[in-house]
Amino acid sequence: MHTTASDDAAPDDAAPEQAAPEQAAPPGRRARPSSRRRIRVWTLLVPAVTAIAGLMFAMSFRAAEGSDLRADRDLPQLILDANEHVATTGARIDKLQDEVDKLSASAAPRDARLAALTREAATLSVQAGATAVTGPAVAVTLTDSKVSLDSLPDEFTADDIIVHQQDVQAVVNAMWSGGAEAMMIQDQRVISTSAVRCVGNTLILQGRVYSPPYVITAIGDTGRMERSLAADPTIQIYQQYVAAVGLGWNVAVQADAKFPAYSGAVDLTHAQVIR
Repeated sequence: MHTTASDDAAPDDAAPEQAAPEQAAPPGRRARPSSRRRIRVWTLLVPAVTAIAGLMFAMSFRAAEGSDLRADRDLPQLILDANEHVATTGARIDKLQDEVDKLSASAAPRDARLAALTREAATLSVQAGATAVTGPAVAVTLTDSKVSLDSLPDEFTADDIIVHQQDVQAVVNAMWSGGAEAMMIQDQRVISTSAVRCVGNTLILQGRVYSPPYVITAIGDTGRMERSLAADPTIQIYQQYVAAVGLGWNVAVQADAKFPAYSGAVDLTHAQVIR
């Protein structure tokens, strides 16, 4: 443990023109510079700091060209721009795929074996989501509660009034279990490799971001899918929050829904056999 000593005053009988000698600094403490030295240091530092600051302002102005350097860092706008880019790219892929299919059909050799393979591919494409389909469907809409945080009972929190990933996934699973033949989430076709992910109260699906309400629509036996939804344990828990805090839940039957073909990549990057 180090102790510190206070500075001693100059002796009374010292000559006015003589300064008292500086005391050595105790261990662990830097010596205090004299006032004359401090003045000399600041005299040199102030112009240097001012010059550096001016140079930085000039460089910033030149780099920004008079605009806000942080304007392109607005996260919501970045998300909107990325969504638009994904949608535009997807539309371009669909157009190119149509051209490839037409060219392949016209240029491919015609024989019995190729015809059989073509018919098999057409059958599998429906299951893979690569073909547009129509038929009766069930549409489930999930929405956040309109109840404010101030009016929530003490036993509930902010997490209880928003739709979560497990809620969307429960509806998807129940519809598949109920015999769904094709499915859409929002405006995208769902296939076997589609993953439902939520960040906060936004849904991320196949590179695009969505806000509630979330709409899950499935083509198939509508009665069977409705029964599967009603019997699902996770959905039953969700229904309790519908009654308690006003989470949104709506089920509607559509006589003739039309689903577009899936236009994304279908190649697997990782797979594991389940035995």
